[in-house]
Amino acid sequence: MQITRQADYAVRAVLHLAKLGNTERAATSSIAEEQHIPPSFLAKIISQLSIAGLLHTSRGARGGVTLGREPKDITLLEVIEAIDGPIQLNECVGEEGLCTFDGECPLRPVWCDAQDELVTRLKGTNFAQLMA
Repeated sequence: MQITRQADYAVRAVLHLAKLGNTERAATSSIAEEQHIPPSFLAKIISQLSIAGLLHTSRGARGGVTLGREPKDITLLEVIEAIDGPIQLNECVGEEGLCTFDGECPLRPVWCDAQDELVTRLKGTNFAQLMA
């Protein structure tokens, strides 16, 4: 199981901005270059993160991208879900009744526990911690 490349790029872009501080803007071209992200791909990622309220963007000569909140207030879970949507290890984890073995399946509790642990870990990890 892997997060998407797009989510990985989003995490790296947010970490890059977190290292700059809250007041410094970064050009998307510099983020793309330093983080080895294709510029056209990064534009889409920045847009999605901006819609989610995780980044602020501004155009013009003094434009660029900044964090929407303090690094301590942005979690890995938020960034990943802004790009990939809610984490779901298996379809049966999200809603009962989707699996033909519902109620009899010994795997569902394992998938649910694993997903809960992953979500808890990602939710408990913020970008201030990653910079420390």
